Amino acid sequence: MASITREASLVGEASTPAVVWGPIFAGAFAAVAATAVLMLLGSGLGLTLISPWSGESAGLATVATSTAIWLVIVQWLSSALGGYLSGRLRTRWVDVHTDEVFFRDTAHGFMAWAVATLIIIGIVGIHTTMLFGAAATVAGGAGNAAGQAAQPNNQNDATGYLVDSLLRPADPARLATTGPEADQAASAQASRILVMGTMQGEVAQEDRTYLSSLVAARTGLSQEGAKARVEAVLTKANELKAKAQQAADDARKVSATAAILGALSMAIGAFIASVAGAMGGRQRDDDELMLVSSAP
Repeated sequence: MASITREASLVGEASTPAVVWGPIFAGAFAAVAATAVLMLLGSGLGLTLISPWSGESAGLATVATSTAIWLVIVQWLSSALGGYLSGRLRTRWVDVHTDEVFFRDTAHGFMAWAVATLIIIGIVGIHTTMLFGAAATVAGGAGNAAGQAAQPNNQNDATGYLVDSLLRPADPARLATTGPEADQAASAQASRILVMGTMQGEVAQEDRTYLSSLVAARTGLSQEGAKARVEAVLTKANELKAKAQQAADDARKVSATAAILGALSMAIGAFIASVAGAMGGRQRDDDELMLVSSAP
């Protein structure tokens, strides 16, 4: 008899879907709307930190930190709202164990968070694709124009460097000829040497010696003075290269940290939505029981 009753209850429970998509989509849309409103509010508050007047704007670190904190707050508040509504708006299941009801309400909150997250990612992805597409079109046109203009000067740097090495005069005094053509040729040689040094990671010693002779012949400096100038320029170039590498490494670290914190914030948002869904379901059941018990 107990077995028949249990089978009958299982059949009755199976006819009722465990997932109700109406409240899930309602909670998801509410979360998306809350995200949009809070992001707009955050943009307004962020503009108060920036001023065109010197000394009145907040620092870049302050703005970045405030933005990150606000994004976390937006994620958590919208997740809580969407999860709570998904649990509160669902109709109560009949003849379902309390633990199962708690699990389903929690799952509805999580599903509302998941749907809202996918919608936001889709909107941001479409917007970003449109911006990148427009930027790529403009940059492509500018790049083609610049490439066509710069191609005659840049395509033969390596070959020009080798030719310069073959035709370097043995007497540096021959480099002291004046005139626009001589100035342009000397600048081109020095540029090719610096370009090859950048490609190879270091300017060769023979190139350093030639640059010193070239500078001495063109400027009238002594050999020692020309050598000191060349070394100072190469040191400055290495410092600029090191700064660029450091900036790239800092950007990489910031991107990695932002990605990790973003994933952690989203995981916490999913947990908040699940808890809020369970709370909304519990509040719904308590209100219905109170209404039934107070009925005459």
